Amino acid sequence: MTQQSSSGETVKPNTTQSVLGFDFGTTRIGVAIGQSLTGTAQPLSPVKAQDGIPNWQTIEKIFTEWQPDAVVVGLPLDMDGTENEMCLRARKFARRLHGRFNLPYHMMDERLSSYEAKGQVIADGGKRNFKENSVDGLAAKMILETWFAEQY
Repeated sequence: MTQQSSSGETVKPNTTQSVLGFDFGTTRIGVAIGQSLTGTAQPLSPVKAQDGIPNWQTIEKIFTEWQPDAVVVGLPLDMDGTENEMCLRARKFARRLHGRFNLPYHMMDERLSSYEAKGQVIADGGKRNFKENSVDGLAAKMILETWFAEQY
């Protein structure tokens, strides 16, 4: 069984892949790295952004360090499943990643991922200062692990 990614690439579910996950935001972009063999991911430090434009040098360092086979970008759909302005911006970010790094990209419904990440931080005894606790990386981890669960 093979699948097509948003970039038209063929996905081979039976191969081990290293994948970067992103939780797109206008001031911070959450990042996680995961692997398909275990279906698990770990959060990385968020990337600062200015009005949705990331620090591309930081993104390049992440790609150089982790050498991913693909990327997954969260798609922040409205609760009724419709797209909004942030969806357009997240898709644009995904296309830019594809253009810069020539890797397949996948969009993943991320409704409630940030909400769930904040809840997990609080449940783990963390402060409600979510900038300090970096829910962005945790949200990216959740997006990526959900994608793995649906793909493999």
